[in-house]
Formats: sequence, structure tokens, C-alpha cells
Amino acid sequence: YTLNENFGSEEEFIAFVDECHRRDIWIMLDVVANNCANTNEDFSKITPFNKPEHYHERCQITDWNNQWMIENCRLCDLPDLKQEDEWVKHTLLDWIHDLVIKYKIDGLRVDTVIEVPKWFWDDFRVAANVFQMGEVFNGNPVFVAGYLEHLDSLFNYPLYFHMKDGFCGNLNKIEEYINNIRPHYPDPSIMGVFAENHDNARFLYDCPDKKKFKNMIAFQLTWEGIPVHYYGGEQYYDGGADPLNRVPLWGHYDTTTDMYQMIKKINEYRAESKFYNEDCVQRWSEEKFYAFTRGKKALICLSITDSVQRTINYHGFSEGDRLCNLLDETDCVTVTAEGINITMQDEPKIYVKQEAEYLIE
Repeated sequence: YTLNENFGSEEEFIAFVDECHRRDIWIMLDVVANNCANTNEDFSKITPFNKPEHYHERCQITDWNNQWMIENCRLCDLPDLKQEDEWVKHTLLDWIHDLVIKYKIDGLRVDTVIEVPKWFWDDFRVAANVFQMGEVFNGNPVFVAGYLEHLDSLFNYPLYFHMKDGFCGNLNKIEEYINNIRPHYPDPSIMGVFAENHDNARFLYDCPDKKKFKNMIAFQLTWEGIPVHYYGGEQYYDGGADPLNRVPLWGHYDTTTDMYQMIKKINEYRAESKFYNEDCVQRWSEEKFYAFTRGKKALICLSITDSVQRTINYHGFSEGDRLCNLLDETDCVTVTAEGINITMQDEPKIYVKQEAEYLIE
């Protein structure tokens, strides 16, 4: 019920949220309903869940195929809250309801979703009454999709694993996602698309190639879904598992990196063109080259090799349309009867249709 004083006072946080809202920045809060801090069997220092009956009996999750164990045993030996206890359940629901209202929170990132029974999230969703994006840390699309009935949105972990494998080795993994995973989601556009997060080693740790990572970030920001960028990627952080993937940004915040500048340009284009409302259609798929369109606004071309020359004749544009690369305004192509001639190396290209509503300056 209180803020960590090391980060500031309650009044300062409220003022911070107000200033963000004044700038049209929305605030998403990371919340946990599964567990409390690690106090072993001494719960006296926890508020308000300070009694043994507020928790499940102590056991550890050892079988991630056993859903009962996942929901009733401890993750990393953290005391596991007993949501089926009426007092525990209603205390959690009252807490999230009051917290959202008090601090004017706009959305929630919901931690450890699979460790809590689905029925609880139905009640939680009503109590919070703001947008939620849940963490279902699992690559099985059927399993992940089963939670979409209980929360507004989820992080697209199955896509994450395909992205990581794809941009490090074989871009046909994206087509595999389209064929085998995407159909399980009623609305893929509300899924969270991420290239990195605090629970996994950095991309560059497993695949030390900055150009491949740059293509992956361009994909993350332009593919269907809600892009979720993990800090440090724009600085090319390359740490391994926790805590090496959580290196502080202080003292390393460089706004001149090519990755930072690319992200800035794509975000500005997103805001200006609203291309995320357009259909996302694959136009080309092979091991080292991938292309897709967002309606008739943009053609996104991605490469993990140093030389690509292709003529894309399945594209959705009209003959005579002029397309210019958002990331290099001198790079323009005209759609011909044969198609769109693409020549690129290992830098991503985002060809934007030139029209009155959006012109590259």
C-alpha cells in the first residue's frame, strides 16, 4: 500500500503521472498477484498477507507440465498467495481497483499469469477496469491463447521465440508463425510484440550480430501487434541471463546510436501515419530475406545477409506508385508492371508510399 521511498514520495508519483498525461503519455504499471517477497515461512513482515493461511503449502514448481503444481507451488521459492481464500481474493481485487483509481493508472502489465487460476483473472479484469497485458511465459500457442478469454492482451511469447530463431538464422520462421501460431489468436493486433525482456538473455548475447538485431527491432516496431521495447536495446546491450540482462541505463544513455535513431524515426512514422491500423500481409519469405506490407502505406523489407536483389510482384501497390525508404530518404523505388525491384544489404528498409498525408522531410 506504500511506495518505495527510495524512488520518491507518493505526491511526487502522482505529480509524475499527471505530467505524463499532460504530454499524452500513458502509464502502465507492472503488478503481481501470484506471490509476495521471499520470507520463507515467516510472513509477519508482509502487509497485509501476514498469516500462513494466506498462502499455499510450501512446495516448489518442478514440473512445468503440471498445471496444479504451477498454480499452487512456489516460483523461485516466493510465497504463493492462496487466491481461493475469499479474504485473500477480495483483498487483491480491492487493492488493484483502488491503486488504479488513486494513481490514475492507464494499463497493467500482469506478471506470472499462468501461476494463478484463470477464474481469478476474470475477477481481476473487472476490478482493474483498465487495459491489461499478461505474461504467459510459454511458447505453445494453444496454451497461450487459452488465457485471452481472461485478460485483454498477452505478450506474444510464441512469436518472440520465432523472431529470435528467425533473425538469428532463418527468416522462414516468420512464415511458420503465420501458418501455425497466428490462427490461434482471435485478434493478433492486440498481442504484445517484443524482441527482448527482463526474463531472457539479450538477443545480442545469443546472436552477436548488430545488423540482425536491427532488422529484428524494425520488425518488432512494424509487425501487427503492440510493440514493447525493452530499454537498452537501443544501446546494443548484450547481457546474458538475469541480472546481466538488467544492466542500468544510467551513464549509458546515448541518443546518437543508429538503433536509437531508427527507433525514433519508426515511432514518428507510426504516430503520423497510423499504419498499424492497416492489414499486415506477408509479401516474400525466404531464409535470409523477408518482406511484408501494412496496407498500401508501407513495404517493410528485412535482410540477414549482405546482398539481396529481388523483384516483388505480389505487393498490393499500384503501378507508378513512388516508395521511399523511411530510413534513407535518397533510396526510392517506383512500382512497375514487373513489380518492385529491391536491392539491399543487411540494413532494414521501410518503403513508405509518397502521398500528401505523409511525406519524408
